[in-house]
Amino acid sequence: MLLNHKEILHNSLSQFAKVGEEDIRLADHMWTHRTIKKNEFFNFRNSVCRQIGFINKGLFRVYYTDLKTEVEHNIYFVPENTFLVSLKSFLTQTACPYSIEALEDSELMVISHENLLSLYPQSHAWERFGRVLAEQYYVYSQTKAEGLLSQSAEDRYVSLLTEFPEVANRVSLGHVASYLGIKGPSLSRIRAQMAGK
Repeated sequence: MLLNHKEILHNSLSQFAKVGEEDIRLADHMWTHRTIKKNEFFNFRNSVCRQIGFINKGLFRVYYTDLKTEVEHNIYFVPENTFLVSLKSFLTQTACPYSIEALEDSELMVISHENLLSLYPQSHAWERFGRVLAEQYYVYSQTKAEGLLSQSAEDRYVSLLTEFPEVANRVSLGHVASYLGIKGPSLSRIRAQMAGK
């Protein structure tokens, strides 16, 4: 099983940031297997994110909790074959304002902040991995912010279904509504209108 996890990780590193076999071998011993049960956390709010994870199996949500109302607001859903990190916390090694929770029983391959930094001076490929990861998370963040500013709730829902078609079937409607920045009844209306088209 673990061998399959490493093979999937190797293929993803190659496709994601063109990390070659030699560079993969350089870091292979630094990646470890981690299991996270449903409703457990990859990273807690106000803790430092010390690992990057590659999700072999499972689904996570990144969310923040409004301290005044205690309402949770979903920011991202992160499915299989994706790198998972609280990037600002990981880069600065400061406390993360978000929580990262498993929505399903999940399995990851993880590498520590310390180990990844040790690879940068040894390998341009690993430097490229860090840059591509940062660019990807920047694009995610800007796309989400622009969607909230310029798209209707229905358009945001269509974007979610287009970008992550399987996610909407794997998470509760409450989580989807929170991600879209709307209430549950509004999502039900949107779904009913779309079904009637």
